[in-house]
Amino acid sequence: MLFEEIKSLVQNELAGAIIDEDQDATPKALIISNQFIHRVCDFLHANEKTYFDSLSCLTGLDNGEEKNSIEVVYNLYSIPYDYHLMLKVELSRQNPEVDSVSDIWKAADWHEREAYDLVGIHFKNHPDLRRILLPNDWEGHPLRKDYVEQEKYHDVIVKWKSENE
Repeated sequence: MLFEEIKSLVQNELAGAIIDEDQDATPKALIISNQFIHRVCDFLHANEKTYFDSLSCLTGLDNGEEKNSIEVVYNLYSIPYDYHLMLKVELSRQNPEVDSVSDIWKAADWHEREAYDLVGIHFKNHPDLRRILLPNDWEGHPLRKDYVEQEKYHDVIVKWKSENE
């Protein structure tokens, strides 16, 4: 199934879900409205024509203050059909929040926890949203472009100062 056919299926099933597309992405990407992401993922997983049975990766990306947004990027794969598809959702930097898809793909559980831990994205209805790489009392989210590194953590120096600082 071609990208345009998948796009058409989603448009016919969930009018208004697709905001835009990114033909330059690899694989090609549909940019989905935040309010629709769970329904789009569920549709693409359950539909017998697409059956995206695998969430290969879910990533959080801080676009910085210039664009003033954070993205969640979903890489989907259909094992039986060998289809690849990317979905993107753009979120506010001030309150990056989106529905969890961990009830659709179990792999999303840890991917979403990592995006929460490192970028600060809140995944609504996640069964266990807590840090996965950093300690629970770590300050901030290290992959945010506005992140300020702690100098000490529990009296241990974590930020090495160069001679120029």
